[in-house]
Parts: sequence; C-alpha cells; structure tokens
Amino acid sequence: MQFRREDSWINLNGSWRCRFDFGKTGVERSWQTKTDAFDREIIVPFCVESSLSGIGYTDFVESLFYARRLTVPEAWEGKTILLHFGAVEYAATVWIDGVEAGRHQGGSASFTLDVTEFVKPGVEQELVVHVLDELRSGCQGGGKQSYAPYSAGCNYTRVTGIWQTVWMEAVHPAALASCRITSAIESGKFSVEPRFRLDRRGYTFTVILKADGKELNRVSGPATTGFPMEIAVPSPRLWSPADPYLYDLTFELCDETGALVDRVESYAGLRRVHIEGNRVYLNNQPIFQRLVLDQGFYPDGIWTAPSDEALRHDIELSMAAGFNGARLHQKVFEERFFYWADKLGYLTWNEYPSWGMSWALPEARYRYLDEWLEIVERDRNHPSIVAWSPLNESVHPSDECLAVAFSAPGSLELYRTFIRNIYDRTKALDPTRPVNDSSGYIHAKTDLWTVHPYRATAADLKAAIRPADSEVMIHAPKYECAYSGQPYVIDEWGGFKFIPESRRATTQEGWGYHGIDLKTPQELCAKIEEQVDVMINDPGIAGYCYTQLTDVEQEENGVYCYDRTPKVPDGSLKPIFSKKPEWSI
Repeated sequence: MQFRREDSWINLNGSWRCRFDFGKTGVERSWQTKTDAFDREIIVPFCVESSLSGIGYTDFVESLFYARRLTVPEAWEGKTILLHFGAVEYAATVWIDGVEAGRHQGGSASFTLDVTEFVKPGVEQELVVHVLDELRSGCQGGGKQSYAPYSAGCNYTRVTGIWQTVWMEAVHPAALASCRITSAIESGKFSVEPRFRLDRRGYTFTVILKADGKELNRVSGPATTGFPMEIAVPSPRLWSPADPYLYDLTFELCDETGALVDRVESYAGLRRVHIEGNRVYLNNQPIFQRLVLDQGFYPDGIWTAPSDEALRHDIELSMAAGFNGARLHQKVFEERFFYWADKLGYLTWNEYPSWGMSWALPEARYRYLDEWLEIVERDRNHPSIVAWSPLNESVHPSDECLAVAFSAPGSLELYRTFIRNIYDRTKALDPTRPVNDSSGYIHAKTDLWTVHPYRATAADLKAAIRPADSEVMIHAPKYECAYSGQPYVIDEWGGFKFIPESRRATTQEGWGYHGIDLKTPQELCAKIEEQVDVMINDPGIAGYCYTQLTDVEQEENGVYCYDRTPKVPDGSLKPIFSKKPEWSI
C-alpha cells in the first residue's frame, strides 16, 4: 500500500561505495568496520549487473558489501527512526557504525528496520549493508535469473544486491505501521484494520475519506491494533479497467490530549473480485482477462526500471496493444508499478520468482513461505491485483522430470501438502482474491485451472485445450489434482518470434517458441489472431495470457522489442487483443 508522510523522510538512493567479497569471508574479516577499502562506486538502487549501477559486472557475485555516509537530522531526535529497503537480492545484514542493526532474508519482499537505538541525530555515521546471494543453492527463488554463467534459454542476466529504493523516515513511536483495507461494494464501505507500532491508552484513530479533494466522510475510534473500522462511501463509484477510480484516504492518530502525532496519506479502490462457476467476476460482472506475460526486465536496469516513467510506460504499451492486464511473471514488481496499475485500471496477477528452488529441501520450503506471506501482506491493498500466483511450473511435466522429482517415497504427497499449505496460508491472509497455486502445473489446490499450451497453429491449440479424453488440458494427470470446474485460463501461449526487418542485421541470435521465425508484421498478427479466436469462441475459457510483452535478451518473442520499440505498426494489435466473448464486460 502507498503510505505517504510529509517532510519526514530521506531518500538514500544514489552513490554508495561497494566491495566484492568473492571468498565470502568479509564478515569474518570485519569488513563492516573497514569501509575505507570499499573501492567501487555503485549507483543504488541498481544491481551490480546493470549498466545503470555504473558497474555492469555480470558474473556471479555471491557476497557483496555496500557503504555510505549518512546524517540523521537533529530535528528527528526523540522520534522512531525507520530504515526501509524496497528489496535486496537476497539476504541482507545492516550495520551502523559497525554495530549490527538488523537482518532480512528474501530478495523480493520489502523490509523495514527500526534503527533508533543505533543512530545519533546530527552526527555523520556509516551505514553498511552486506548481501549474500547464493542463487544456485536451491534454497532461494531466483525466477528468470540465469543459473549458468551466461544468459540462455528462458534465463537472463542475474540481479545481485540492492535493487529497489532505500529510504529513511522519522515517525512517532506509536505511529501507524500498516493498514489492511478491504472493500464491500454491495454496502458501499471500506474496512480499515490498522496496526500501530505501539498501542497506547487514550489514543484516537481517525479515517478520512476524500474524493477529488473533497471530504466525503470520517470515522474515529480508539486506536487499537487489529480492530477494523468501517467507513461508508456516499454514492459509491467502483474501480474497474473502464473507470479506475480511486478514493483518497487520510489516517490520523491523536494522543490522549487530542494532539496529532501521525498523519498518513493513502488511497483505495472500491471493487470486488470473486468466482462463480467457471468464470471470474469483477464487481459482480463476468470478465474475460486478456493478459500479457510481463517479466519486468530492462536492458539497462535488469529488474529495476530506469525511471518511474518507465514503469508507467510499460503499462501504457500493454494497454495500447489491447491487453487489459498482465501476469507479472517470476518477479515481484515494485509497489510503484502497482500504484500505476491502480491509477490506470490495469489488472495484474502477482507472482513469486519460484524458479531455482528445490522443493525437497526443508530450508527452501521454509524460506519460500516466509517471504511469500510478506509479499501478500505488502501488496494486498492494491485494487489492480486480482489474483495471487505463488508458483510457476513447479515441476516440469515430462516423464523424466516427474520421475526424478517424485522418486523418493512420499515425495509426491510432501509436494501436495506444501502446495496446499501455500494456498491455505495465502487465503488466510487474503480471502478476497483467487489463488493460482502453480501456474501451468503441477496443480494441487487451486481456484484457477491454468495451463501452458504453446502450439504453432490454431488447430493444434484447440486440440490441446480440449483434449478428447478430458474436459480440460491437464499436463500431468497422474500427479495433479482433479479438475473441479474452476475458471479455465490459458495463462501461457503464443511466444511467436518476429524481428522487424530494420533490426535483423543487428539483433542477437535469439529464439521464440515452435521454431517459427515470422517475417512480416502481417504474419505475426495473423498467427496471433487465429489463436485468440480459438479461445474467445470457447465459452468455457475464462481468460488468457499471451507470451510476452517485450523481448528479453535472447528470448525474442515479445510484441515489443527489448528497448520497448514497436514490432508492428501502431494500432495493428489492439483490435486483436481487444477481442472478448460476448458474455464479458
């Protein structure tokens, strides 16, 4: 959720110093206190592999130190000082003046450290961050980062270290820490469940609802962590792709004397997502989701967008091509992306970068669940998120891979128990959205039945999604749970390679699915349209996700090039990807 406080924060992005620790002995050698030897400059928040970091080192760096000087303003004396990290890949330890201030494990979840006892307002101090990124350990999710020295196949340049914004803020000791916001469109209300950093007797919490700068309603009550407050919305206006209307919310905390001690600005969208039968409903109307696979890679920033405008631009490019949303693939996108999705009316599926984890390892299962739940808690207030996708293709459905993955006695049931646990824990944190347990395969407990039928022709696609021996496609029938009437979503298909003529002489030797190398924009559009028609004319299909929005390094099957330039004339794709069944809003 977007939390904004006025004039109480400092952005720590920019120039830091760093030192590679190839022997992984830096902590033992007390490098956290020897920062004069940090011999490289790095631009935060860009990973060391990116050109925007100023380094561009793309081989493995499993251990890395950062340092920078900082001075906490004297005016912050007596306040609680918070140090925020948008994301650090993968495990981070933080020191201030050589004293450990906190740790976090997980490369995609944001985290906050209370560093009040370690800082000295008005005095320059040294902030040091150590990063441990053991991508090939099998215990951490890396998504589409390459596990080989170079990018290959579906894996691309790695991401090591700080890759999202770092900032510091000062708050009242009892300040608002977070709010869980849910909406009920039938009653026209928001429910706000606050969590305070400290609970104090006699404190009052107020929620103020605004629209277009005008106050519509306010409610007040005792400031109690976990106790929800409801606020009615006069003449409610629902959030949807057609009208992504957002209400402004102001949260105020007053002490026992009535003095204001905290004020936070936020927003919310009034909308509902639910399932009835084999269809997904938005605001009680059935919707066919026309999604695109977005991997969130950038030529110069890798996982980090070069600017806020670039985040917004990717959404605008997708909508210009006719999509109404995206499956955000094998990467947890920064919250600012979801802000723009909320603002622009863009549906999203939030997915964890699960590739690279060995599910047979107890440590991997523990780490995964711990971080995934952090992510759900962080992002669950965004109206644009309409589904959770905890895993992608958890075990390849080939006979050889399945035999290896489930060779040990009891291993299949262990896997199923783990997946059911992910599903149940996700629904416990957020019962308002469907959960796609493992995109494509291997399903164990899921609200959405998703499959990945990459096929070269429309006839082959139709045969795959409606097999003769089953109601729906099931990648591994002996291993997956039975289909029970869930919405049927073709959440990966396409992947057709096309390189514009003007770029053929300079583009790298890349690949697309099916071994097809289309030669003209017209061939690409025709190939896509014939498969779109198969899906929208099947009344049992609830949506699709086309692979993919942009080329990514050697994978050259996007509808845009890696640099976001178009592959086909403007407007050619929108009539195709805008097609929808008659039953859909």
